[in-house]
Amino acid sequence: MAKISAANVKELRDRTGLGMMDCKKALVAADGDIEQAIEDLRKSSGMKAAKKAGRVAAEGVVAIRMSDDNSFGIMVEVNSETDFAARDDNFLSFVNTVADQVFDSKESDVEKLLAAGLETTREALVQKIGENVGVRRAECFSAADGVVGGYVHGNSRIAVLVELKGGDVQLAKDIAMHVAAINPAVVSPDQVDETLISKERDIYSAQAAESGKPPEIVEKMVEGRIRKYLAEISLTEQPFVKDPDVKVGKLLKNAGASVVAFVRYEVGEGIEKEEVDFAAEVAAQIGSSS
Repeated sequence: MAKISAANVKELRDRTGLGMMDCKKALVAADGDIEQAIEDLRKSSGMKAAKKAGRVAAEGVVAIRMSDDNSFGIMVEVNSETDFAARDDNFLSFVNTVADQVFDSKESDVEKLLAAGLETTREALVQKIGENVGVRRAECFSAADGVVGGYVHGNSRIAVLVELKGGDVQLAKDIAMHVAAINPAVVSPDQVDETLISKERDIYSAQAAESGKPPEIVEKMVEGRIRKYLAEISLTEQPFVKDPDVKVGKLLKNAGASVVAFVRYEVGEGIEKEEVDFAAEVAAQIGSSS
């Protein structure tokens, strides 16, 4: 039997997009012949799934799971290529499987989750629905001295987990709903990165300098804009979405609570979507088949 080198495994991985173990097994079966291994993999479901791996999956859904006592909660994002597939019962069943596995294992590392069995299930789903499917990210929150609250927007495209110190489940849910709607960047102004503040200050300074006002007035204008900017992106300084007359910080203080952390998922955020000219794509397909 031919010796299977790490370089050969890497080359097969690069050419097929499959996992290391799948590539190693294929090379062993093909007695080290990369071309034969590729031919064999093309006949298998794994290779078919890998061929779809390059297609952008930027649709999908988010889901959460909470413990009965709200001391622990998880959130996941699972992607598909189209919104149509995201509504498919087979896809939604896979999402539930992912969420259950994250909840049961308390594991948020996607690679570890896939290696623990989800990858086989994912590949089978790809074959069934004919679209690329990806487990993009997962989050676990555990409250040592408070509660975890979650909120999923009605169309399952936005979800939020919030951990409170103190407070109760309803307050945690209300804060999660606020984060879903307003999308703050940080809990409080003191968490904003100084580099970001410096950049904003430079921008405001350049704008204010054009006013022709004295330097001391310009400085006050800039600091005023900085304070406004910090308030706009900080959860505690924002007017509460269900009662704009009360800031979130005041709402929390009245309940003897504070926000330890929050995470907001929105389906597809940050994924560069490929713009497709459908008419041109159809014309190209007709041309290639004629």
